[in-house]
Amino acid sequence: MSAALEIAAVGMRAHQAALDTIAGNISNMNTTAYKRSDLRFSELLSVADVADAKQSADFVSGVLEVATPAYGIQGQLDVTGSANDLAIDGTGFLELIGPGGKTLLWRGGALKVLEDGHLGTASGYMLKAAIAMPQDATSFAIARDGTVTAVTASGETEEVGRLDLARPADGADLLRLDGGLYQVADEGQLLAAKPGDEGLGELVQASLERSNVDLNREMVDLLVAQRAYAANAQVLKAADEINGVANGLRR
Repeated sequence: MSAALEIAAVGMRAHQAALDTIAGNISNMNTTAYKRSDLRFSELLSVADVADAKQSADFVSGVLEVATPAYGIQGQLDVTGSANDLAIDGTGFLELIGPGGKTLLWRGGALKVLEDGHLGTASGYMLKAAIAMPQDATSFAIARDGTVTAVTASGETEEVGRLDLARPADGADLLRLDGGLYQVADEGQLLAAKPGDEGLGELVQASLERSNVDLNREMVDLLVAQRAYAANAQVLKAADEINGVANGLRR
């Protein structure tokens, strides 16, 4: 009967992870460019038992839960009218320079001119393209193909650089960080291209991307996970009661 207790406990832990993932999706449904997480389950096999799996029913040692951001699903774009806002209409990411020179991936949001004159995010990360704005620039524009132009105080328009987009070769390597940022374990696996190429999408200035969280779907998933958790709890309770009866008979 200890096996029943262990199986129920494994199931409860797995579905608790599902509930936590769903809660995270719902709490971030109004976060700019947030990508919902999908939880994937896979069996963990005991190495000692795999060789003798045909004779043993206990070779499953647990469940592995992996939360993967659904970055390939586009969120709705809302026009804000602010030139500092930037969105990506597609699956690509903008590359930022993070702490220690590490490359961070960003789905867009608010931009600003940093203290050193380079274009960066509102949180202070510089764009990897290193777009330097003229000191007398009064405004800037970003075309759908990534071309960045600045308007100087004299009214002249000057091209100051271009933004490329990137995406990981394998979405499973995408690690979510705080502040709407992502990172990949191997930067060499990043595929970069000009906006509009390789299916990466285009840049849209004066717009922001909504999260791709569908509240109706999350509520359905929430009910399913709650029912599954409750079912495992009932198995745990039944196994405990049977153990209690068995212990009473021994006396």
